[in-house]
Amino acid sequence: MASTAGYLARRAAQKERVRLLYRRALKDTLNWAVHRHLFYQDASDLRDKFEANRHVDNLDVVDRLIDDAEAQYRNFQHPDPYIVPWAPGGWEVPCANCETVYCDLQILLLECPE
Repeated sequence: MASTAGYLARRAAQKERVRLLYRRALKDTLNWAVHRHLFYQDASDLRDKFEANRHVDNLDVVDRLIDDAEAQYRNFQHPDPYIVPWAPGGWEVPCANCETVYCDLQILLLECPE
């Protein structure tokens, strides 16, 4: 019984890693293909790569495939990803050391010490 529980726990962890990897890769695809018609083709190609190994049952092989895919993702990750302005790292989120400055035109400026 412990063997089955261990197998199921490891399999669930692998599924979670694959799901997160697919979501990260799909979001990163938007950084490379800014037009939707290009994105749809790239997203379809990405999905085909994941579907090709969907029915692999050997846990060690699955771990190796996930590690290889994560390494490939790190190598091809966009160097300057798009971050929405209101997200952490976006331009609307001030840093801890920034001070708020108001101009005559009521424009909010952030002055950050470098």
